[in-house]
Amino acid sequence: MTSPARILTVCTGNICRSPFIERVLQAELDRAWGPGAVLVSSAGTGALVDEPMNAPALRVLEVAGYSATGFRARALTPALVAESDLVLTATRQHRGKVAQLHPRALRYTFALLDFADLVSDLPRDGYAAADPADHIRGLVQAAANRRGMRPPLPEEEADVADPYRREDSAFDAMSAQVLGALPLLSAAMGPA
Repeated sequence: MTSPARILTVCTGNICRSPFIERVLQAELDRAWGPGAVLVSSAGTGALVDEPMNAPALRVLEVAGYSATGFRARALTPALVAESDLVLTATRQHRGKVAQLHPRALRYTFALLDFADLVSDLPRDGYAAADPADHIRGLVQAAANRRGMRPPLPEEEADVADPYRREDSAFDAMSAQVLGALPLLSAAMGPA
């Protein structure tokens, strides 16, 4: 087995959206491939460094059946981006910020909902591999090759809404967006 694939999730403060995505995706990939085969982490473009997950975001994470144990926010750095095989951002604007930090990452950085759309009906024979790291890296390449080959999601459907300092319903909506994309992501990222 090769070294694990590394997935980085990115939002602004790294206390709501990106840790939610990180923990949900890590749990699903651990179930699919076994712990340690794919490593998911998160960071923020304006991170509230060392803060725990925001309480309402933690609530929706736990309601969905996942854990934030040990989570602490951290700042996005060029090194974190450079060592990643896939960067999934909460918004298209975050994707731009990732590319500013490490321009070569543009080919493997996607807004989460755009990525879910790109891989939703991608033929597995074009990327599937028995090794989890090879599988994820092949999927990223196949998704990147598909950019521009189909209409992008409408702007209002492409971003995971920022619930920070908003009512509980905003956190529920954020959770629904991520969990709604999860079956598409799991089907593409998991073994055949």
